[in-house]
Amino acid sequence: MKISIIGAGNMGGAVARGLASGSLIPASDICIANPSPGKLDALKSDFPALRTTQNNREAVRGADLIILAVKPWKIRDVIDEIKPELIYSRQSIASMAAGIGTAQLCEWLDQGDGQLPGVYYLIPNTAIARRRSMTFISSAHRNAAKDAELLAVFRELGDAMFVDEQQMNACMALASCGIAYVMRYIRAATEGGVELGLRPDEARRIIMQTMLGAVSLLEVDGSHPEAEIDKVTTPGGLTIRGLNAMEESGFTAAVIRGLRASVR
Repeated sequence: MKISIIGAGNMGGAVARGLASGSLIPASDICIANPSPGKLDALKSDFPALRTTQNNREAVRGADLIILAVKPWKIRDVIDEIKPELIYSRQSIASMAAGIGTAQLCEWLDQGDGQLPGVYYLIPNTAIARRRSMTFISSAHRNAAKDAELLAVFRELGDAMFVDEQQMNACMALASCGIAYVMRYIRAATEGGVELGLRPDEARRIIMQTMLGAVSLLEVDGSHPEAEIDKVTTPGGLTIRGLNAMEESGFTAAVIRGLRASVR
């Protein structure tokens, strides 16, 4: 499978780096295009086999999957530029531009003959730079084989799942906005640890390892969060007192309100 990425910014560059360092796609089968050479040179320095170009039309020739990793206001211009080079019968287009869904992409890709490529709308999160993203995919003109290929590509960069497009905003609130919410918890817990007498770096180290441990319990054992909470909340113990104090301050309600606000 040959992949072309249009845009070498934060997200496009992260996708290129993640794929080139993985085992699914050889770096020589990845091409990335960008109007200025600086970011391309940095990628090429780290992955010499990676193909780079400043010409978008050149980049898409021969590609099976074309990932559009440019700002939303540039998407239409990029599509108009590369459209003459596209072979709809064998290529798929995947856009990472937030807020531009598959209906709009299909309208811009329409050449007036009723034919369209596989069209995908992707939303990863910033952890894609560490191959730990949660990526959501919605699609139009679905093809089982192309769907499976795309899913495999983004599972190389963390985890990925298909969702109905109307669910995309909810998923973004949990995973894309959710990165910030997790960071805010880490900051708050770090400040609490400092108040309790720890140095900030010590507190942060403890919190991050604790979070990794909590996630592993749910992943490996498949248990429910409440079941794991029950294991550490002994009657009259410290944990239940801490949980009750958080709930008195509106912990759960605040999280839910924050998620609701993220989709308005």
